[in-house]
Amino acid sequence: MNSGEIARLAGVSVRTLRHYHQVGVLPEPARRANGYREYTVRDLVLLLRIRRLAEVGIPLDEIPPILGAGGRAHAVLDELDRALADQIDRLTARREVIAQLRAAGAAADTPSELAGLLASIGSSGGPDLPPELLKHDREVILLLHHLLDNKGRAELIGLLRQATAPDVLAATTALAARFAALGPDTGDEEIDRLVVDYHLALGQLSVDGWTELDPRTRALLMSYQEMAFNDAQRELLARLANVDQP
Repeated sequence: MNSGEIARLAGVSVRTLRHYHQVGVLPEPARRANGYREYTVRDLVLLLRIRRLAEVGIPLDEIPPILGAGGRAHAVLDELDRALADQIDRLTARREVIAQLRAAGAAADTPSELAGLLASIGSSGGPDLPPELLKHDREVILLLHHLLDNKGRAELIGLLRQATAPDVLAATTALAARFAALGPDTGDEEIDRLVVDYHLALGQLSVDGWTELDPRTRALLMSYQEMAFNDAQRELLARLANVDQP
């Protein structure tokens, strides 16, 4: 048999056959006088065994010991089974995350624990928020979620749950709309009124245990604000931060 014939009989491509030769899993047969390989039925049987082991998931470098002696086969199968079980667990977890994101209508890059919270921002039935502001809100939350430790993330999620609760969401949306309207013509009086209204509307939110941002996280947050918000908006955020300081 030539390369094409044995490959066809074994149900593999000639390219795969050559790859098996290159990696050493399938010994090259003797060649005819014209230089072409001459395969025998024993080569076909060996190729069928290699194909079967590869289909099961045995790595090619693990196949020669299995073909040579049966003692290693059980250990390899045990290792493969453990690896597949781990892979199934990971895939199952990923599917659960996908289900959570789909149920919340969240973007694919949203951490699953934030899915419902981010989806509820801007959906209070109040004033429509500019898409750019919603984008900035989402990016700030994602940035903090990534930079905070586990305790900080839990505290961040707790605050978001309070701020997006049905009895508070309309107020936070209205405040966000006023924040989005701040611009070059905004006077200090409007910023002062908005600071007061923020605290009147959200002052009842519990911030017990909120983690003080470390200098690096604070610097990155400030850098984002410099890029995303205008002078009046940054002034409001600065005043809110100063009032919140103990």
